[in-house]
Amino acid sequence: MDTVKLTSLTTKGGCGCKIGPSDLSEVMKMLPPQPKNPNLLVGLETSDDSGVYQLTEDLAIVQTVDFFTPIVDDPYDFGQVAATNAISDIYAMGGKPLTALNIVAFPISKLDKSILADILRGASDKLKEAGVTLVGGHSIDDAEPKFGLAVTGVVNPKNVKTNAAAQSGDKLILTKPIGVGIMTTALKRGLLDESQIARVTKVMTTLNKSAAEAMEPFDVHACTDVTGFGLLGHATEMAVGANAGLRIYRDQVPVLEGSRELADQGVLPGGSKNNYLHVRDMVTFPEDMELTDQYLLCDAVTSGGLLISVGEGDAKHLLEKLKESGLEAAIIGEVIINGKGHVFVE
Repeated sequence: MDTVKLTSLTTKGGCGCKIGPSDLSEVMKMLPPQPKNPNLLVGLETSDDSGVYQLTEDLAIVQTVDFFTPIVDDPYDFGQVAATNAISDIYAMGGKPLTALNIVAFPISKLDKSILADILRGASDKLKEAGVTLVGGHSIDDAEPKFGLAVTGVVNPKNVKTNAAAQSGDKLILTKPIGVGIMTTALKRGLLDESQIARVTKVMTTLNKSAAEAMEPFDVHACTDVTGFGLLGHATEMAVGANAGLRIYRDQVPVLEGSRELADQGVLPGGSKNNYLHVRDMVTFPEDMELTDQYLLCDAVTSGGLLISVGEGDAKHLLEKLKESGLEAAIIGEVIINGKGHVFVE
């Protein structure tokens, strides 16, 4: 079988990234409000990572779905990235993922069936690592490959973590480096060597399981995972939800090696630029901060880390636990009283 570059199979203009936050917001405003349900603990209101529906006093289900076009060329790696990314939303809510459904779109008459088998095998292996049971799925014959999963988990209603409960004085911890969107865009353009491809793939296929388990005993008030809307996009959602301000220390944010240099050369996904346009009125940047660095903080990430808002007294100890797990975690900022709903980059 001839080698197929999966990233070359998307249609012109199709990046596989999320619909931009501004466009999505406009669409949602056109829809009628959903009827109230007292069992729905987390719904659309806070732009959270998953929905949470209470079943009993001690049990709620957590539901999420995510899929996209290939961002790496190796089919097995693509399956692993997609599964890691989809499962992450459950971890971000403080939940335990249990089951998953595959979502497949594939040009079955144009590409070798072994490619799809490798994608599914990659996802299956990552599900096993997470302790998640595959219960089925759905597939369609499509002009371009797309893959993802719908994932269901459980959580005690008292332990739900949302992106909207950060408290003044909390420290902000990020558990993975940013720059993934820039690196995968460079991959599509043939600008990365094998070591760089392996590096970014490793970041995207690292489950947030160990991060979620590490934060369980600590005073964590809010959590989200950093994905398509970028670090500042998800940070502004956290600020708005908490009716507080966030301060981000740019020099403390972990960044993938080489991503800043690539961004300076104009290697930027369209999603990152859209993210910047969406958040720039909600973010104050230093006057001397170059536009490239502002874009980098808005980079559209796939399968990023958790952004954790934790009590100041627990921050150092949680960071130690995260690093003991092998994660590239760092304290990148704090929650402040001033500037409600606003993020200040310093």
